[in-house]
Amino acid sequence: MFERQEAVDTIEAAPLQLPRVDTVAETTVTVDGDSLTEAWERVRRRLRAELGEDVFSSWFGRLEIASFIEGVAYLTVPTRFLKSWLEAHYAERLRVNCMAELPECNGVVLSVRQVARDASAAPRVEVALRSRPATTVNPAPAEAGKPAGAPAAQAGEGETVDACGATLDRRMSFQSFVVGKSNQLAFAAAERIAAAPAGQSPYNPLYLHAGVGLGKTHLLQAIAQEARNQGKRVAYFTADRFMYGFVAALKSQTALAFKEKLRGIDLLVVDDVQFIQGKSIQQEFGHTINALLDAGKQIVVAGDRLAGELEALDERIRSRLGGGLVVEVGELDEALRGKILASRLEALQSAHPAFQVSPDVVAYVSRVVATNGRDLDGAANRLLAHATLSGQLVTLETAEAAIRDLVRTREPRRVKIEDIQKLVATRYNVSRADILSERRTAAVVKPRQIAMYLSKALTPRSLPEIGRRFGGRDHTTVLHAVRKIEKAISEDRSLHEEVDLLKRMLQE
Repeated sequence: MFERQEAVDTIEAAPLQLPRVDTVAETTVTVDGDSLTEAWERVRRRLRAELGEDVFSSWFGRLEIASFIEGVAYLTVPTRFLKSWLEAHYAERLRVNCMAELPECNGVVLSVRQVARDASAAPRVEVALRSRPATTVNPAPAEAGKPAGAPAAQAGEGETVDACGATLDRRMSFQSFVVGKSNQLAFAAAERIAAAPAGQSPYNPLYLHAGVGLGKTHLLQAIAQEARNQGKRVAYFTADRFMYGFVAALKSQTALAFKEKLRGIDLLVVDDVQFIQGKSIQQEFGHTINALLDAGKQIVVAGDRLAGELEALDERIRSRLGGGLVVEVGELDEALRGKILASRLEALQSAHPAFQVSPDVVAYVSRVVATNGRDLDGAANRLLAHATLSGQLVTLETAEAAIRDLVRTREPRRVKIEDIQKLVATRYNVSRADILSERRTAAVVKPRQIAMYLSKALTPRSLPEIGRRFGGRDHTTVLHAVRKIEKAISEDRSLHEEVDLLKRMLQE
């Protein structure tokens, strides 16, 4: 999630005393009679002891706790870079240490804090129209489909602002999005929704799901900006901003106004919905979705997996999100990676005319950096750094050295047969006991055979061993299942995609 210029209160680091507003209540948790500040100091001491003074000072010195609500510790840092680094390298360590000192803790949310303009000001929802003037927003790293190195965006003073003040990055437009086979459907749906008159969208809600760096945030921001240009009232949120906005509204006793303004918009856009936590916050989010859908207002939401697989979300929210148009933004193929990298390099070359990269280097990098758009952005920046710092031309040899850390092969996760059985059982709404049983109904036989096929494909176990793990079956039964599923996925495209999804979920 990208950092934005914000114009609202910073949630204070002291425990929040949240009043009851309407039917929604939040309470501040006290830990063992100590204040939240004291409990947080114990977490900091644990981190310092585990990591050493140098690492702690570099990465955790400016980490603060804002609140602890319904078992969720809300932590803040001053920069987007620090947030990204902690999430990538220390997320599990943070969670474990918070759980150790906050016994009721079951999750951690990390957010970028901003300096408050007015400590008494209540958070607000601003709905932007085309006539509003412009201000500068912070540049953000490129995501799949977005050019890197573009000039800083000029946004309106009334740039589309959500309840927590996050602005839109004008570089993330439909025009700058790079389209390929994996994102073509998502792009077409996004364009159609953004252009549709208010209240007349053919797809509502739209739910986009994808892994990291594949372009879903770019599409969401493009939808919000194009809809705003059409004169619609738009609110764009990241999940953490929605949570902080709601908590701040409760604290300032303006929750009713917060909710009424949300219900007055034409388009609600929410990114990274999987991070919305807390029973009361999820209830309010669900009420907002229901109210907007019932009023014919458009909702666009993005998550990192199918809505039905977001187990932390309330079941009613998952049902609502899954009831509209659900589109996956797929992995980047080599051709699309080449187009994205070329756009990154073109943007960098506009600012550094002497920086030139040959087509052979572009082809090599797009072939070996096979993860996501953010890694392609990193590759482009490494090539630029090499060329400008060394004064040498970018060759295949120098490119290989510059991006070596991005192409290191990762050891695949070791998959267990038990994990396969549990996932397949959940996916097909049967129990693991059913899969291991002698039942031969179609509802059980198909998932059992798929689980056997995955066990053969993803584990080093022999056919007899797999048979024993599936209720003591003979190896010929396993072989029959494997061959049947192989034949079925070669003939049935939907089953092929379904089995591929299961493989990815097991290997991630």
